[in-house]
Amino acid sequence: MTTAIIAFLILSVPVAVLLGRFLLRRFGRWLVVADPLQPANAILVLGGCVPFRAMEAAAIYHQGWAPEVWLTQYPPTPEERVLASMGIEVPPENSYNRRVLEHLGVPSEAILVIEPGLDTATEVRNAAARMRSAPGKGVVILVTSKSHARRVKVLWRALVGSRPPQAVVRYTADDPFVPERWFLNTRDVGLVAHEFFGLLNAWAGLPVKAERS
Repeated sequence: MTTAIIAFLILSVPVAVLLGRFLLRRFGRWLVVADPLQPANAILVLGGCVPFRAMEAAAIYHQGWAPEVWLTQYPPTPEERVLASMGIEVPPENSYNRRVLEHLGVPSEAILVIEPGLDTATEVRNAAARMRSAPGKGVVILVTSKSHARRVKVLWRALVGSRPPQAVVRYTADDPFVPERWFLNTRDVGLVAHEFFGLLNAWAGLPVKAERS
């Protein structure tokens, strides 16, 4: 191996590292997207990330953008079923979200639990179905996490399209996810990996189905 080739390889390593970090940062920032707020029929807290999504929903509610906050519900996991068989009840996620909302001043009569779901795609379908029967054109504000926002928009476009009802996607400001540094800790790496494969599944037409048995 000649001296020139060795020098080239030595110099290319830091360039490749810098380029890799640049691309990883760009991907992290691409995942984080938010639509402008507009008057809506309801705010839907998508499942996961308790209490941050409910906290954001409460803030949007108090700003007067929608009269109701909807909570999703999921069937019990296999782990929860085993605990229940032992007489150990695990409160559903929506019960925690309700307590967060009420703690932050959202009236209990403005909080509704909607149809059960299995994943984000099911939540999107349920929200769209409810919106089609709502007065007016129907607008729902979907509250999610920073890393999850892009996939929510992709799923809404794939499952509902551009016709009414309309979705406004918002992420929670208190989400600890840092898009420029996600590759530096295992928690965020796991989140981004989940979103990456979720996006591939959505673009492929959702061949991989969610299941809780």
